[in-house]
Amino acid sequence: MMATKHQDNSLLEAQRSQVTPPPLYKVILLNDDFTPMDFVIVVLQRFFGMDKENATRIMLKVHTEGRGVCGVYPRDIATTKVEQVTAFARNNQHPLACVMEEH
Repeated sequence: MMATKHQDNSLLEAQRSQVTPPPLYKVILLNDDFTPMDFVIVVLQRFFGMDKENATRIMLKVHTEGRGVCGVYPRDIATTKVEQVTAFARNNQHPLACVMEEH
């Protein structure tokens, strides 16, 4: 004779774990009076994968409104983009400022 295991009749419900996505960060270019517009377009194309039309649109937003959002990324990617743009601008003797803020 085989032994059988008896379970009480309580129902075990799987609890859904709420995994919150990591916070996202906006990468923003800030206007200055010295960085050429063409250089800003190059930055947007090179580091943010924009075509000339979108890069020009964002550059004009930076120029007219003082700032323009280049993209929204997880923290590590946003940090890398800020560092890359800043280094590229400095290497080309431009004071272009690139910052990130929580989305």
